[in-house]
Amino acid sequence: MRTRICDQLGIEFPIFAFSHCRDVVAAVSRAGGLGVLGAVAFPPEQLEIELKWIDEHVDGKPYGVDVVIPASYEGADLSSLETMIPEKHKEFVAGIMKKFNVPDLPEGEEQMEGLLAWSRERATPQVEVALAHPIKLLVNALGAPPKEIIDNAHAKDVFVAALIGTAEQAKRQVEAGVDIVVASGTEAGGHTGEISTMVLIPEVVDAVHPTPVLAAGGIGSGRQMAAAMALGADGAWTGSIWLTVKEADTNQVVQEKLLNATSRDTVRSKAMTGKRARLLKTAWTDAWDSEESPGTLPMPLQFMLTAEAFQRINKYSAADNPGAKELVWTPVGQIVGSMNNVRSCRDVIFQMVNEYIQAVGGLDETLAVEEPAR
Repeated sequence: MRTRICDQLGIEFPIFAFSHCRDVVAAVSRAGGLGVLGAVAFPPEQLEIELKWIDEHVDGKPYGVDVVIPASYEGADLSSLETMIPEKHKEFVAGIMKKFNVPDLPEGEEQMEGLLAWSRERATPQVEVALAHPIKLLVNALGAPPKEIIDNAHAKDVFVAALIGTAEQAKRQVEAGVDIVVASGTEAGGHTGEISTMVLIPEVVDAVHPTPVLAAGGIGSGRQMAAAMALGADGAWTGSIWLTVKEADTNQVVQEKLLNATSRDTVRSKAMTGKRARLLKTAWTDAWDSEESPGTLPMPLQFMLTAEAFQRINKYSAADNPGAKELVWTPVGQIVGSMNNVRSCRDVIFQMVNEYIQAVGGLDETLAVEEPAR
């Protein structure tokens, strides 16, 4: 299991692991893959702490950082965004929390940052922090980063990747200077498009050849990875499967939901950020899809609207509050139906590698053709 991307990035296996948990990132890189830290929730000061920890625990192995710089978002003046959230939306969120009896945050507890880094202004300081560390890959989750960021990364010998959902988007990212395209099929967790992985990968590979393409969406086993490589991908971008590993810091209630979910228990919803993302289907996503819903807001207003509620739901679901446990959700892909047990990152990597070898070996057997009788 070796492709050109292994030589370019100095990794043993072309398995990329996106996670918001530093322990997962370091463990995957130590096991021969490439861990990628999702930075969106970390202020620059905290991101510095997370990356310093990874530097000290990754054993010199390469790793990456993922930021979110959307091509467009609502409102040019970030300071005025709060005033753009309608009262009816605030009342709707308050109504959900009241219906499910989710308590307020304790007095004095710091509230979660509502804007996060869903903008160029907020994400650029994160990029500056990341490029001050020995990262090997910088990824933008919503298209190509701005040109100056790509140029700064290249000046430090850092590869740049972008997630896309169509062949047309892929071509635009390559024209912008991106080195690696992550083609994300609709099966993927988080922000994702409408085209299935099986259809998307060959379209993107053909559109941007010879640029390397990583396959994302519905990949959690060596067999699925072999299928992606057969379609022309140079490696696999994975995310959901790391939510249930031993090293993950996933909310215990969420983890139990994931372990018991089927591949039908996800939904593409705008309830998280205002852009469609595949989420675990819960009472929260049902509420936003109901007739009573006022509809979601554009990015970044939707997350600003719901950030405090999200914090309360997570806090009190972990404290065994019944309503919060019904509401709690997470981004996750359709591969959740195969996430049925807790394993270490190392075990996940090596099981994928072994399954891949077996799958490719089985395909080789289909090529054995007997000489025709004369």
